Amino acid sequence: MISDRNAMKRTHEGRPDRMKQTSDTPRETFVPNYLLYLLAAASEAASARFHAHVRTRGLRVPEWRVLACLTDWDGSMVTELARYAMIEQSRLTKIIIQMDKRGLVRRGNDPKDGRRVRIYLTEAGRKIAQDLIADAKTNEVELLATLQGSAGEEIKHTLRALIQRLEEDSSELSGQSDGRANETAMTTPVRDRVQKQA
Repeated sequence: MISDRNAMKRTHEGRPDRMKQTSDTPRETFVPNYLLYLLAAASEAASARFHAHVRTRGLRVPEWRVLACLTDWDGSMVTELARYAMIEQSRLTKIIIQMDKRGLVRRGNDPKDGRRVRIYLTEAGRKIAQDLIADAKTNEVELLATLQGSAGEEIKHTLRALIQRLEEDSSELSGQSDGRANETAMTTPVRDRVQKQA
């Protein structure tokens, strides 16, 4: 029994200590250096205090986004507003209905195309939006003051360039996808396309 214990001890001592090796060996951690994590974490941390302020005004964050976007692009269609406000379209439609009932926005037909519906700020909605935008600008100044020199403007410039590049890449991919779909449609016999549609 003693010899067995000694053998087990020698075997254990001969194995590499994986836990010790993991903790002692320098390595680059993934998450704290991952760009998408940094963008999301920065947005979450920077938005937390202001979003709490938004809620004190009786608004949810998506409603604040809608009001802010309509301040810049009043009369937007839902599809456009969904892109500006970064809200999924079916969810945005429900939000707009609720905001309409509360008198913050109104829905109206497009004067050039009655089939299209556009979203407009009401006077009450505009007043709340203007007040919150002023508060948002103050919050931004305080946030940027924590950075050195022109770092804040450099960050904004870099993010705008990144967004533009990503949107261009997305448009190119969408165009290629549409092109393949059109090519498939053109090379598919008419009778097959009719049967599929039926």
